[in-house]
Amino acid sequence: MIKIGMTLGDRYEILEKIGTGGMSDVYKAKDGKLNRFVAVKVLKQEFAENANFVSKFRTEAQAAAGMMHPNIVNVYDVGEEGGTHYIVMELVEGITLKKYIEKKARLSIKETISIAIQVSMGIEAAHNNHIIHRDIKPQNIMISKEGKVKVTDFGIAKAVSSNTITSNVMGSVHYTSPEQARGGFSDEKSDIYSLGITMFEMLTGRVPFNGETTVAIAIKHIQEPMPSPREYVAEIPISVEQIVFKCTQKSPDRRYQSMGELITDLKRSLMKPDEDFVKIADPDEDSPTRMVSQAEMRQIKSKTERIAVDDIRMRTTEPSDEKPVKRQKKGSKKNQKQVKNARSASAAKTRGAQKPPQQKKRRPENVKVDKKRARQLQQEPEEQDEFMEKLTTVLAIIAALVIGILVIFFVGRHFGLFEFGTTDTDITDKIDDLPVITEEPAVDNTDDENDGKIEVPNVINLSYAEAVATLNKKGFKQIEKVQISSTTVDKGNVAEQTPAAGEKAASDDTIVLAVSTGAEIVQVKVPSVIGMSEMDATAVLVEHGLQVGTVTEATDPNTNLIDKVCYQSYAADVTVESGTKVDLRISVGTGEKVYYYVGNIESPGSEDSEYTPGSEATVILSTIEGIELKRESVTSFPVSMNITGITGSGEGVITIIYNVTIPGTTTTDEDGNITTSEATTEERTVRRSVKFSEE
Repeated sequence: MIKIGMTLGDRYEILEKIGTGGMSDVYKAKDGKLNRFVAVKVLKQEFAENANFVSKFRTEAQAAAGMMHPNIVNVYDVGEEGGTHYIVMELVEGITLKKYIEKKARLSIKETISIAIQVSMGIEAAHNNHIIHRDIKPQNIMISKEGKVKVTDFGIAKAVSSNTITSNVMGSVHYTSPEQARGGFSDEKSDIYSLGITMFEMLTGRVPFNGETTVAIAIKHIQEPMPSPREYVAEIPISVEQIVFKCTQKSPDRRYQSMGELITDLKRSLMKPDEDFVKIADPDEDSPTRMVSQAEMRQIKSKTERIAVDDIRMRTTEPSDEKPVKRQKKGSKKNQKQVKNARSASAAKTRGAQKPPQQKKRRPENVKVDKKRARQLQQEPEEQDEFMEKLTTVLAIIAALVIGILVIFFVGRHFGLFEFGTTDTDITDKIDDLPVITEEPAVDNTDDENDGKIEVPNVINLSYAEAVATLNKKGFKQIEKVQISSTTVDKGNVAEQTPAAGEKAASDDTIVLAVSTGAEIVQVKVPSVIGMSEMDATAVLVEHGLQVGTVTEATDPNTNLIDKVCYQSYAADVTVESGTKVDLRISVGTGEKVYYYVGNIESPGSEDSEYTPGSEATVILSTIEGIELKRESVTSFPVSMNITGITGSGEGVITIIYNVTIPGTTTTDEDGNITTSEATTEERTVRRSVKFSEE
């Protein structure tokens, strides 16, 4: 049980509760060792004894650990004390993007793009660390008081060691990708889909798909076409609309293939919003045919025999900070209709043109189910047999065609018919990438070619000295060093090698090692962002390859700059390194206050005993900045003054100028000579500090 004032790990003093989610609470705490404020996410007590929830909670810490990026909420520590599991994170003072959208109804085009760029950069950093978030939504995006955008909550993220993973966990149903809804493969492009839905909500103030149940919403993600955001906000430019469309394609192959591609288009849309430059690829036309392996064939068969749309409901019942959605009673007519529709649409997609339009028996797309649903599906043996028979026939035909094409290709290549300037290694690599269906293993003739050759070890990320030692140990003596810039490999380490790891080469072959010189230093010109809103300034700076540094409030005499940038730490057109942080100041107004002074000014006699009362003096009242407020010649004190409408810092100076008469003197020297000096007049000044009163 967490109580305010308690200390976790002899280090983190709990100060206040600042948030709550489906499975955890978040507290503001003070790190006693580093003397800084942090956020502590604590697994709720009701989940602490559930191994699955504890594992999921730890996954978040493991997934986010080591990812230090300005657009990710960084994780500092993880621990467990007395059955309390907690994660210590960077404290972001601000609100979630969800609340920000609710507050503003919808966001401007530039603001949306700016936020999307920063979110994309954070997700890209995760993807570069082989981490897929799998729950991108406005609730998991923080906007700090300084305008920084940060991705948080890697609670169902997954570390991957290959290109794809099989996902048994689905994110929030309003933002989930079609492949997550089906329970199929989930990779980086699933995050791109969810970000596209988030952009749609930023632009329109609403989500594209809604329904009475989570099942209904999930089915819409799978089946229904994506609505255009321009249906709700007509002024959305075509480039932004097309970016949203490309992010949210049903097929992952038609989406952006990386966050880097998306960031490039987002930046371009800032500069040319009305240009129709977004291209959505058609994998059926642009990509080579992908063959189905026997292993994949068995997987398809296994999954197809265990299909049920109810599994979508099972995966959407995990605790979430989404608003609860009314669910249909099990067995209701409406739910049965949803399942039936899902089966029909999914089966049609699976069989494509092979299925005659008059056929009525259909199957849904593969979704894993529990044993209870498997028993229910066994009540439809005839439909299953018919489907599997047709599917097997189609796949057999495809396999035969592929094998025939390959035979023709290799025979033609043997007789020199298919050269096209392609090397043997290129062709072999491409063929190796295809999991071809075949009943007999392919004949491996590479042993003869590789006689006497050595397998090249992997030396990527090793220092140059370590790499050379490793290669020498393997028998390679000819090492050539070249240098390249790299943003992912530390300076001095090997970034690339030729031949690649795993390939075979003769011991006297030259191994080329490309050693990183660090990130390439790119010089960019600083744009002028004076007069822009903070969000617009951020977008422009990011687009020019710069970062926003510290953002503070300041006064400025120009009333036209209120709530806009009135200062930037680098002047416009100055050349700096890419990635340089530019500090900004946002004007809060002129900052001028109006003061008054009412008081009696006494004679300078207290400061100068030689002052002669009644003699003429000049009294001056001015601000500390040197602005004269009043000047008066007087012969008597005190002098009364009543001045209003004084601007400035609120401090002033009283100056009194007067003359003092120095009487003459008479002196006699040793010889009796008498010397007389005449009286003289000397001008003297007395200054006094004074504080004005605020009107």
